[in-house]
Amino acid sequence: MTDTPAPAAALADFDAYAQAVETVAAAARAYYGGADATIDDDVYDALLRGIEDYEREHPDRVLADSPVGRVAAGALPAGDVTHSVPMLSIANVFDPDGLDAWGASLERRLGRTVEGYTAEPKMDGLAVAALYRDGRLERLVTRGDGIAGEDVSHAINGSIEGLPERLTEPVSIEVRGEVLLSIEQFEAANEIRVAHGASVFANPRSGAAGTLRAKDRPYVIPMTFFAYVGMPLSGDESAMSVFLRSAAHSEVMATVATLGVNTTGNTPAGLRVCPTLVEVQEAVDTIAAMRAELPFGIDGVVIKADAAADQTDAGTGSRAPRWAIAYKFAAVHRITRLVGVDWAVGRTGVIAPRAILDPIEIDGSVVGFATLHNPADIERRGLRIGDRVSVYKAGDIIPRVEAPLVHVRTGDETPIEFPAACPQCGGDIDRSEQRWRCVKGRACGLHAGILYAVGRDQLDIEGIGGRLVTQLVASGAVADVADLFTLTREQLLALERMGDTSVDNILGRIEDARSRPLSRVLCALGIRGTGRSMSRRIARHFGTMDAIRAADVVEMARVEGIGDGKAPVLVAELADLADVVDKLVAAGVNMTEPGVTLGAAPGPAPTEGETPPAGLPLAGRAVVVTGAMTGVLAALSRNEMNELIEGAGGRASSSVSARTSLVVAGDKAGSKRAKAESLNIEIITPEEFAAIVRPVLNAGASD
Repeated sequence: MTDTPAPAAALADFDAYAQAVETVAAAARAYYGGADATIDDDVYDALLRGIEDYEREHPDRVLADSPVGRVAAGALPAGDVTHSVPMLSIANVFDPDGLDAWGASLERRLGRTVEGYTAEPKMDGLAVAALYRDGRLERLVTRGDGIAGEDVSHAINGSIEGLPERLTEPVSIEVRGEVLLSIEQFEAANEIRVAHGASVFANPRSGAAGTLRAKDRPYVIPMTFFAYVGMPLSGDESAMSVFLRSAAHSEVMATVATLGVNTTGNTPAGLRVCPTLVEVQEAVDTIAAMRAELPFGIDGVVIKADAAADQTDAGTGSRAPRWAIAYKFAAVHRITRLVGVDWAVGRTGVIAPRAILDPIEIDGSVVGFATLHNPADIERRGLRIGDRVSVYKAGDIIPRVEAPLVHVRTGDETPIEFPAACPQCGGDIDRSEQRWRCVKGRACGLHAGILYAVGRDQLDIEGIGGRLVTQLVASGAVADVADLFTLTREQLLALERMGDTSVDNILGRIEDARSRPLSRVLCALGIRGTGRSMSRRIARHFGTMDAIRAADVVEMARVEGIGDGKAPVLVAELADLADVVDKLVAAGVNMTEPGVTLGAAPGPAPTEGETPPAGLPLAGRAVVVTGAMTGVLAALSRNEMNELIEGAGGRASSSVSARTSLVVAGDKAGSKRAKAESLNIEIITPEEFAAIVRPVLNAGASD
């Protein structure tokens, strides 16, 4: 189910109403004019609904500049190009009840059942109309006030992906859609702007709007276009125009796509044809689940009556078509205040800044902290303490601060102070790379490193938590991960709040950890540039720790996902950890990876098309796991599921693509299952998967 934004703002009196009108008007001018937002989308929507409620109850007190019933909330003056057909706004709903009420209203107006609906992602960009004549892009116009827009034809320079300068056929057509910055384009755009001495964009939408209108810049910022309307040119009676007037919306968009124009149907979310509102709601929920994984921002789903006859008979109101509605999602971009920055030392000695925020709810959770990546990123974004900042979060993605709202600074903001010494130990800082590190490296981050090493997906030593790690490090009993395996009963009993039973349990878990697969041990070492997945790939590539340590840069680069850039760092890190590895070997810790043929010469990681290993149930198959596992798999972490897949001869992957051969879909599987269905990829339940890999499961249980 999608999140529901805040309810309509309750406006108690005329003064509150007038202030809301002023606030919404200012926000709309910024939003539609391409400037940084001044309030959150959720706040904007709540205020606008509050204004509507007040005017419904007090029709005699409506202000002349009320945004209700006006395209773009009356934010923009008329442009210099009149649209042949007004570019209207779309009314909003925010929950299933609102969708049902709209559907019932539409059918009452038609006097019949709607023939069918379409559901497509609502892009968070700038609306434009692109006019093609005889297959050539002739003019590009913004929506403006809906009646007339701004001519931005100077942007026809080949830099807008999905909006070709020539169609695949010499037809005349107007396509309407959104120009936006994908997530990748947004990051690249900010790097380009900083390199040219400009401030960073606060968010992708304002960046796209500003870029589309900009002239004579000394640099080019690529953007992307997605069409959601195809319509005939005024006065044109060609076969194409006749088709556009009579065909269903889904058919029109399919035709637009064949002409070489990006459409909403070309996106991973797709354009979905739904016979009933029940299927529409299912499509909304599916697209909402995909939101965090999409390569661009969306703020909802647009639902339309598909048939041309239904659209014609339903008609259009003064501000919006009656045959379409936007199902809005909760905002993932919110605005709050940066109140401080703290600095933490990680397990390898990396010194990471973290933003302290005025708490705000984003995407269903309260956010009080956000990542700032590194000092260079802080400087690039020009952040100051006290700034109003744009914060982004979606799904499970860690919240991040994107940019300050420079135009609302008061002058009371202060610079962010960078640490002169390591905040953990007071030692010197290595500033030679963007990510600063304490010169003591792992010795400084020892507490974090040990806590990471004993985690479930590494050595899985239950009973060793933060308090105990603090005591072990402080007492000198543990100076690296290898020391865990030489801990004595006497050492543990000497610590606070440690009794016989607790000590016996911990020593038992440490003994169990000696036989963990090499991939787990490798991950526990906390090598820079590796994590759980990379550690598995390295272990399965080489098979033994001896082979890993003997590998040079060229051999290490052959491991899938490493390459020439990461290989030197990994080889150097392994050399630095030589003493720790020697201690692990002396302590009897396993240094081989199960399922790998020992003595075989290491080579490139298996890829599609190679002969898979024989006798394994998932030999050569690319497998994606999504949703919550059930049955015998319920207790397994996602990392343990990936280990199970690879132990059965398969390749574990985190994303669904045409190369995926199997998807294991558990409870509440969302976007990955939907994408697998669209690609006709085999989907099975956790119970069916457990039956396939039962020999591997049983072998693991007997180890």
